[in-house]
Amino acid sequence: MKIAIAQFNSIVGDLQGNTDKVIALATEATQAGADILLTPELAICGYPPEDLLLRPSFYQGVKEQIGRLIDTVDGITLIVGHPEWSGEERYNAATVIRDGRVLARYQKMVLPNNEVFDECRYFSPGISPCVFEHKNRDGSTTQIGLLICEDIWWVDPASEAAEMGAELILVPNASPFHMNKQGVRQNIIQQRIEETGLPIIYCNMVGGQDELVFDGASFAMNKQGKAVAQLPAFREELAFIEYSNNDLVPSIHQCEPLSEVASVYEALVLGVKDYIGKNRFPGAIIGLSGGIDSALTLAIAVDALGADKVRAVMMPSQYTADISLADSRDMVGRLGVQYDEIAIKPIFDEFLSALAPQFVGLSPDTTEENLQARIRGTLLMALSNKTGRLVLTTGNKSEMTTGYATLYGDMAGGFAVLKDVAKTLVYKLSNYRNTISNIIPERIIIRPPTAELRPDQLDQDSLPPYDILDAIMERYVELNQSQQEIIAAGFNTADVLRVTRLLKINEYKRRQAAIGVRITPRGFGKDWRYPITNRYDG
Repeated sequence: MKIAIAQFNSIVGDLQGNTDKVIALATEATQAGADILLTPELAICGYPPEDLLLRPSFYQGVKEQIGRLIDTVDGITLIVGHPEWSGEERYNAATVIRDGRVLARYQKMVLPNNEVFDECRYFSPGISPCVFEHKNRDGSTTQIGLLICEDIWWVDPASEAAEMGAELILVPNASPFHMNKQGVRQNIIQQRIEETGLPIIYCNMVGGQDELVFDGASFAMNKQGKAVAQLPAFREELAFIEYSNNDLVPSIHQCEPLSEVASVYEALVLGVKDYIGKNRFPGAIIGLSGGIDSALTLAIAVDALGADKVRAVMMPSQYTADISLADSRDMVGRLGVQYDEIAIKPIFDEFLSALAPQFVGLSPDTTEENLQARIRGTLLMALSNKTGRLVLTTGNKSEMTTGYATLYGDMAGGFAVLKDVAKTLVYKLSNYRNTISNIIPERIIIRPPTAELRPDQLDQDSLPPYDILDAIMERYVELNQSQQEIIAAGFNTADVLRVTRLLKINEYKRRQAAIGVRITPRGFGKDWRYPITNRYDG
């Protein structure tokens, strides 16, 4: 028996387009001699469809596309994921189709309701495993168990399928990326294999969907828990695996895993590419500062979209250093993107003049700094309106944690590329990108970070050193440790209280920020739901 894994990039809500892809993949797999085609979780509608799942007409559209597959796909057993509505209950389902017939239909039993998942809002759990009989080329039969994503993370569904006679388990998935996720997945599959003694094929979705990125990286493991196939990460792939003598045979599909930094970079590129592309923006606009965050954002945008679809705008003020201008000009020259410079000092002076009567007797402070950022944000949004291109913001997770960003200023834009990327990781990503080709000037990487909104300003004038800040942030935001636990781990009490206080008082800013790519187990997005009005201190 030859099994095809279709790791493909679906678009949420594009029922016909996604079905067209499934039909094309089924045709290709059939021509290659495959007996079974396995597609990802909710392949017909994309993942996650969120509140589209509350619309009865959505299910009718899905039903029509399932009908197309039944009428169209021939000569191969197709396993396709889709939402199902019985009229009373909604399910995350998968249907097994062969030569115009439905062989089986499975309803996901374990519904994740943590991190970025809220399937309990939409679906009811299924009540039983699915094991169907498949006729092989040699006349024998194989009992195949079918589970969906979260099911395989728990003991019972796989064990129950084994008890029902399954000899092989197939798992459609929509498992989003975060750092170190692939190793966790493979460990889980090895545990299920050890418990059941069954080989498992894990087919994962690939592509960007709003803040989530699905990395693909599908794989198959034999009865010994050894990987017999490993598909590439962050790109579509149709791969073939042989099942013979009651086990999976090693295949030619053996991609080497990416390093952690390379994986994050590829996730950011794919996230930008699909957000811009799937939402039909003609390109992107980025405000350059001469600093590392905007430089890295520009590099990612060009890798995602191509230089012809990216426009960089430098908006110097009286506080902008000559080297900031020189480094920005150097980088855009290396990349070949459209580049403009718009001086903001005349606009800033007009603002100060208009506000002078209201500011009488008041000393300059962050108000004047924020005015500069807001002027830049207004200019970028004007260019966005005029051209249709989307503004990519450049702030990182360290800044989002502490509120070191200006609402309606440098936070203005449609997609926040580095929103979940700590400042220390920004440096690693920049150095990594330069190992591919040297496009970020070295001085941008080694220069101390500065907002350049007042004379001789440095980030560390207002924040703890980034290695300390990021370590505290990781513990408090991603690991849910308390202030006292972090202090007990050896961090300075004043630093811990300062960072956590800034985190708390700037929640209102984050609530208004653009969405951005999630690359950690907990980003400031779907999996961060802290109250703005909040007096808890701990």
